Amino acid sequence: MMRSTLTYGFLLVLMSWSLLFVADIHAKEGTASKKGTVTKEAARKKTSAARVTTTKKAGGAETRKSAPGGAGTAKPAESNGAAAGEALALITDVRYWSNPDYTRVVITLDREVRFESNQIKQHVSDANPSRIYIDLNASRLGPGVKDLSVGDGLLKTARVGQYRADVVRVVLDVENVKDYKVFPLSDPFRIIIDVKGVRPLEISRLTEQIQPAPAVAAEPKKIEPREDKPRAGARFKPGKIRRIVVDPGHGGHDPGAVGAHGTQEKNVVLAIGLNLAEKLRDELGIDVVMTRSTDVFIPLEERTAIANKVNADLFVSIHANASLNRGASGIETYYLNLAKTEKAAQLAARENGTSLEKVSLLQAILFDLMANYKLNDSAHLAEEVQKALYRKLQGHYPSTKNLGVKQGPFYVLVGATMPSILVETAFISNEAEEERLRDSSYQERAAEGVLEGIKAYISSLK
Repeated sequence: MMRSTLTYGFLLVLMSWSLLFVADIHAKEGTASKKGTVTKEAARKKTSAARVTTTKKAGGAETRKSAPGGAGTAKPAESNGAAAGEALALITDVRYWSNPDYTRVVITLDREVRFESNQIKQHVSDANPSRIYIDLNASRLGPGVKDLSVGDGLLKTARVGQYRADVVRVVLDVENVKDYKVFPLSDPFRIIIDVKGVRPLEISRLTEQIQPAPAVAAEPKKIEPREDKPRAGARFKPGKIRRIVVDPGHGGHDPGAVGAHGTQEKNVVLAIGLNLAEKLRDELGIDVVMTRSTDVFIPLEERTAIANKVNADLFVSIHANASLNRGASGIETYYLNLAKTEKAAQLAARENGTSLEKVSLLQAILFDLMANYKLNDSAHLAEEVQKALYRKLQGHYPSTKNLGVKQGPFYVLVGATMPSILVETAFISNEAEEERLRDSSYQERAAEGVLEGIKAYISSLK
């Protein structure tokens, strides 16, 4: 009896151990199973994130993501939220310009953010229009920023809203789009969206006057656009070139480079630009539109938008050079392309109001932005203007140096659909050349030199 009881007790102990062992196995398997589920979920999310970074997706959607600094480089999906304690960027303005073959939308923020753009194409069963949206991470909508009603044949509306607590979404309802480009500019940080396509109707006000914002200083003489016909007394036949946009650099709160004696680039280039515009009208019988004719600030992206809107044939931006080397002197003319030298990159950084790093980011996407740029024609125009400007100035100022024609990634030339150049008329950082730039005689001769170069370019087209 005792043996039987011991045997029974031993069996109970074995059964208890077995049950505990099995329970332990199940517990471990359950843990392993949960870990496996997490791993699969992570893999699924990783795969999904990988799909997001591709440029084309099922359903006609296209996604483009920005890198730090917003250069448009694709990167894996990341958290949209701002870091703990980090303030959100403020969307301060959304505006647009309608041009003959594209519409430009500009989103302005008070700091840099990551952003992502996506195109959703309309399906037959979808009542919603085709649309492009831009998500601005770590951002909030500023007061007074409202939806825009466009209705120009390419873009219906631009809608803005707080998509999530830390994400602002801008939606462009498009009517007819072939392609779109998204790229950032700096100081202030802004995102440019160019929507390209064919309008059902031409814009009826291509020749409307571009009105500058009210000036702080006394207003100089304006050069008004007029009908496409030469003046009665003009002997020169403009041929294919009927309208030129003259762009005096900087302006308003942006003085440009400042000389040792306080000369501001914005003032001297405005004087040269006004002089050039008057000569183009009086001597060549060409219609002229100025991006600014007073001391006002015009954003870089608006300058070529003005030229495109009025269907200009040439775009000429007037500037004064500067260098840390106070002995640097001479004149040079640029057209849009990759910078071939460090000096060209440095000049582009200064004229763009940004850093060398940002210039490098611009160079990385420049070929995409130059789809409609007249590269060869711009180089030809730059050659003619540089030769004539040097000849005119060297005759009166024998020490003038011919620094030649160069290329660089200048924001002010991005988006131009006509031959476009940037002319550096002297070094304001050089005391002798600063003094020349202040002199009305030098300003007039510089304008005459650019005029002669444009005239030579036009003559070569016949």
